[in-house]
Amino acid sequence: MTMSAPILDRTSALDLLEFIDASPSPWHAVASAEARLSAHGYTRLDEGGRWELAAGGRYYVVRGGAAIIAFVLGSKPMVEAGFRIIGAHTDSPGLRVKPKAALAGDGIARLAVEVYGGPILATFTDRDLSLAGRVVVRVAGRTATRLLRFEQPLLRLPNLPIHMNRDVNEQGLKINKQTESPLILGQLGKDEEAEANLRRLLANAAQVNPADILSWDLAVYDVQPGCLWGVNQEFIADSQLDNLASCHAALTALLATNQATATCVAAFFDHEEVGSESATGASGSFLADVLSRITFHAQLNEEDRQRAMSQSFFISADMAHAYQPNFPSAFEPGHKALVNAGPVIKNNANQRYTTNAETAARFMAFCETAGVPCQQYAHRADLGCGSTIGPIVAAQLGIASVDVGSPMWAMHSARESAGALDHAYMIEAMKAAYGS
Repeated sequence: MTMSAPILDRTSALDLLEFIDASPSPWHAVASAEARLSAHGYTRLDEGGRWELAAGGRYYVVRGGAAIIAFVLGSKPMVEAGFRIIGAHTDSPGLRVKPKAALAGDGIARLAVEVYGGPILATFTDRDLSLAGRVVVRVAGRTATRLLRFEQPLLRLPNLPIHMNRDVNEQGLKINKQTESPLILGQLGKDEEAEANLRRLLANAAQVNPADILSWDLAVYDVQPGCLWGVNQEFIADSQLDNLASCHAALTALLATNQATATCVAAFFDHEEVGSESATGASGSFLADVLSRITFHAQLNEEDRQRAMSQSFFISADMAHAYQPNFPSAFEPGHKALVNAGPVIKNNANQRYTTNAETAARFMAFCETAGVPCQQYAHRADLGCGSTIGPIVAAQLGIASVDVGSPMWAMHSARESAGALDHAYMIEAMKAAYGS
């Protein structure tokens, strides 16, 4: 298959890296998406306000700061065209700062963290780490939420020398999540200064007094920016490819969708990496609530709403495991998803993914329309398979669904890698889905 020049260049990959580097936490990811939506004329809706939706209108709504749903109203009646929905998630595995985080001893200030999801902990050692997220502050007798991001390296998790851990190369690096994960923050004159120094650091960034820092949701992130790599710059590397790459692809496809016939939706949830059980997760009511309000404003009764859902299609977009030639035994022999070979359709007989024969064929048709290749993936039968928001959303809404993703290496590492061309392939396939 001959690919067009826009797909073969690195523009989409570079824009993805820019998006990720601007989004070091789920709250920043939503802010980045919101900025792009606003720049393209989308109107923000408030869940607590009364909605006024115009024909062909473009809107978005944010819940909890870390989940966002954007949509374009289609030109055809919903009972005929239904919804075209692409879902992804804004969170990534890593480390989160505890509420009482400052630790002191031996003249060193450390930060107590909790492991979020299933990161490869060893990859967070000896890296330039910092903090990003949100703080709640007191301002003029009221509370306000502010995004914070420290761009300079603040933290580090140093390895033991090999002289004190002689078996590390044979046994692997093992880190006790409680006793060995606190991050070094600084050097202290007095042990009691640790808490004061942390609050002063946050207060200066939030432009308030230390006493006005009330609470926080802070993630640890790697400050190294994303890059192209490889002899022909054919690969990309960055943090949070899983799953900000899927968010960026869906957002880019939605922003490029003009004169949609079906109502097109991009839904990005928080907390997928820890089970999705939250008000901002896929198990919550967010997507169902938004779709219900859309159908209400379209003046659909319950029967017509059900008819509209029967015409709908959901794409669960989450990254896929790319074949790594150094570890051939880790992969199912007939399902080696290759980087730079197109979107991956993810299959699992036990419904960890929602794909079935019909929905796989439908996504294949999108790829064919877009002129991009596609691949199929199944996990080894003797290894546990991860899951996605796909089964959750499909079960809630009762609509046809497929699980797809771009192939990547080192999923859940602090530094992940993928093909530089696959991102453009996925965007084009998603454009075709929105246009179907």
